[in-house]
Amino acid sequence: MPVLAATEEAIFQAAQALVRGEIVAFPTETVYGLGANARDAHAVTKVFAAKDRPRFNPLIVHVPDIGAAETYAAFDDTARKLAKAFWPGPLSLVLPKQPASGIADLVTAGLDTIALRAPNHAIAQALLKETQLPIAAPSANRSGRISPTDATHVVAELGDLPAMILDGGPCVRGLESTVVRVTGETPVLLRLGAVPRQEIEAVLGHSIALANEDAPIASPGQLERHYAPNTPLRLDATDVEPDEALLAFGTEEPLGALTTINLSVAGDLTEAATNLFAGLRALDETGASRIAVTPIPDQGLGEAINDRLRRAAKAR
Repeated sequence: MPVLAATEEAIFQAAQALVRGEIVAFPTETVYGLGANARDAHAVTKVFAAKDRPRFNPLIVHVPDIGAAETYAAFDDTARKLAKAFWPGPLSLVLPKQPASGIADLVTAGLDTIALRAPNHAIAQALLKETQLPIAAPSANRSGRISPTDATHVVAELGDLPAMILDGGPCVRGLESTVVRVTGETPVLLRLGAVPRQEIEAVLGHSIALANEDAPIASPGQLERHYAPNTPLRLDATDVEPDEALLAFGTEEPLGALTTINLSVAGDLTEAATNLFAGLRALDETGASRIAVTPIPDQGLGEAINDRLRRAAKAR
């Protein structure tokens, strides 16, 4: 399993591996993905096996642009409006699947919908253009674990399971894509993510509701427990115990933690989102009995950060 700097030659090698039916890890602006040819059911099976991922949990298919996306899904005016506003970028759309899409059923968990995204990352775009394939790519980590935002995280999670890992440095967004379902008159927010709810509402011209937690799974990120370190989390902490590590936000840091990582001393939610998964991963390795997390404002990107933390804190 080579880890290669994402040069033109390395991207070409990665593309050839995908064409052969291998799985490849690569960076996007959100997190590192574990990709396979979305038309090759055997290749997609390798993704599920590497991640130990439940097969009822569908994957997001990465495409270069809306033109390619329309090969696989039916776009209405609302879907086109959202794609034009946020693509390429960290928004995934769940849309009616085209009957002759050619996408493997395992990718969509047998549903009549498909999740699509056009990533805003030069390496991901180069890989898509080199392969001329739709790439099904969940985050490159074991199912339920912390998503990787650096190539070293992929190595720690998956070892030599990918045929290769393209190293593009740290991910600039640090949170997975926001997922919106557009299959009827009213769009539904399936997963909070790197595009804040308010930005989507501004484009739509109306509010958008978050799917109920007990709604059928139609996209990644809807499992009750997810994004979790091995170390238990204690949320909304205003103090810290001597055997705890601390994940802090802003200038008010309780003292006495074994180790402290501050997501953003300045209280910047964008910076906090970028640092979230790397911070959790680092604190998970300290040997602390628990990770205390100070309160984070539940607005803008804070809504998605708190969603990840709540899912990570769910009892095992």
